[in-house]
Amino acid sequence: MPSPNPYLPLIVIVGPTAVGKTELSIKLAERIEGEIVSADSRLFYHGMDIGTAKPSIAERKRVVHHLIDVADPDNTWNLGGFKEEATTCINAINRRNKIPLLVGGTGQFVRAITDGWVVPEVKPDIRLRDALMRWSEQIGATGLHTRLNSIDPQAAKNMEPNNVRRAIRALEVIFHTGKRFSEARTRESVPFHILQIGLTRPREALYRRIDDRVDAMIKAGFVNEVQQLLDEGYTPDLPSMSAIGYRQIVSFLNGELSLEEAVILIKRMSRKFVRRQVNWFKLDDSNIHWYDVSQDVLLEIEQLVLNFLKGTNIP
Repeated sequence: MPSPNPYLPLIVIVGPTAVGKTELSIKLAERIEGEIVSADSRLFYHGMDIGTAKPSIAERKRVVHHLIDVADPDNTWNLGGFKEEATTCINAINRRNKIPLLVGGTGQFVRAITDGWVVPEVKPDIRLRDALMRWSEQIGATGLHTRLNSIDPQAAKNMEPNNVRRAIRALEVIFHTGKRFSEARTRESVPFHILQIGLTRPREALYRRIDDRVDAMIKAGFVNEVQQLLDEGYTPDLPSMSAIGYRQIVSFLNGELSLEEAVILIKRMSRKFVRRQVNWFKLDDSNIHWYDVSQDVLLEIEQLVLNFLKGTNIP
């Protein structure tokens, strides 16, 4: 469905993990002749399918997906690389007279596109990174996060406490620029006309979906998936393996946890992750049109999108 307007349209679909973004975005894309660009950092990596709830092959045959299975687990994608590749995909989809849908729950990746972030151009300092990594091994991931919080509370707030790689990158930029990481990032004009759609569910219903999803992952062979990654030489300390679930299953395989304990921990961490996602996608954000997908809202969302594409006022 080509847009008659001179701007480049972009539909953005956000929401917490397990809310139902995959299902709804595929149905919507089918109705409006769209293609999906993933903004979920967990979906970039080959071989990490079950634990990331990656769209199935059948689902990807229904609608073209981009930025899924684009890297090996030891080839880490950063924010700048994502923004460049995602922008290229969105422009290409528009040129084909299709409608791009940016879909995901990784807040900083979505905001890099919607807010026009310019990622600080600080080249990697291997010696500094090695020193910070050794420091993190001494004080732990949470200790490193605490140190970052004392320097740049806003940067610390926007990252998971156990994400050592992001904390090290933030400290690297701070040390090289003399500016807070949260202030070093500038903005540029956004080349897209954007409609943001947020999906939500009642919290307890969302938690039940998370629990059911984790149980289904175990039944689908999540343990075997993690063992296969280890057999291929991918180590638990890789940034890609920091995705919730992978290190917990590694702990089970190493005999440090029972499978039941690992599953309980995965569910608990997934719930905490949902609460952190609220910092990125707030229900009172006037730029996001929120829908409770425990109700049948697909037709309502489709009409909103069609009005947007026609250039009419969005209610």
